[in-house]
Amino acid sequence: MVIDKKYIELFTNVTARAAYGAYLHKGKNDKIAADQAAVDHMRSELNKIDIKGKVVIGEGEMDEAPMLYIGEQVGNKSGPEVDIAVDPLEGTNFAAKNLPNALAVMAVSKKGNLLQAPDIYMEKIAIGKNLPKNLLDLDNTVEKNIKLLSEAKGVNPDKLTACLLKRDRHNNIIKSLESMNVNIKFLTDGDVSGVLFVADKNKNVDIYLGTGGGPEGVLAAAALSCLDCQMQTRLVYENNEQKDKAKKLGISDLEKKYSIDEMVKGDVIFCASGVTNGDFVQGIKEVGDSFESETLVLHKSSNFYKIIKKKLDKNIYK
Repeated sequence: MVIDKKYIELFTNVTARAAYGAYLHKGKNDKIAADQAAVDHMRSELNKIDIKGKVVIGEGEMDEAPMLYIGEQVGNKSGPEVDIAVDPLEGTNFAAKNLPNALAVMAVSKKGNLLQAPDIYMEKIAIGKNLPKNLLDLDNTVEKNIKLLSEAKGVNPDKLTACLLKRDRHNNIIKSLESMNVNIKFLTDGDVSGVLFVADKNKNVDIYLGTGGGPEGVLAAAALSCLDCQMQTRLVYENNEQKDKAKKLGISDLEKKYSIDEMVKGDVIFCASGVTNGDFVQGIKEVGDSFESETLVLHKSSNFYKIIKKKLDKNIYK
């Protein structure tokens, strides 16, 4: 099934509204309130749309509501059946501290076409387009992957830039990169943006790697699938409870490595609206009784790639 282009406009409204909700708490050092406001605005706007939607990537399970939880039904119960991945506020700390790159993010596909993953950690490796298929592998050493990438790009490792979250769990990766003189771009939060860097040649990032959020991994895969990039992931379990959650979602091979085509099948629409100014879009601006938003929108089947600017009424119920 191809998703009708008419939904681009509607889904852009969803992330724009969510971004505005988070914006209302920008710089107030309350990431929980910012996240909740983004959720409330996103849910309200989703429920206006003619879809039978199911959240397959969300913020936890049903007992953790009022977040948009895995399995929640959204839309007005008419129209096509779709699966939805959401991160109403990517970069909660960015919004709370009024730092760049806070986003409201969503991806939508035909029912059954998005990986249903629990809200746990995920190993990730991503590279841009125009490279040999299946070039890199999570089971390779960092050194081997960098060597393969540098050979494919025809440059020495010291000409490559790797992006990853600045976390203690990545210390061994960092040591390996430093030993090969690879340039490193660190993120403090927000690994959807981090993965997207590999798709934009102007960002000068050659590879994204490390462990981050599972939901963010699927969302990033939705964007990269529209841009002919490569990504491989694997879920990381910290205890048996997380393994049980995965099994309940239909994951039988807990050690499986997922290619981008296994995480996102067929057509998909991806939207990311700025809460604060960032590398891809500008943040919310208030204009009287309205607000202005910028949203990065991708639609796979129509090769749609555009920054959409909107001016919407502040009243969520209009």
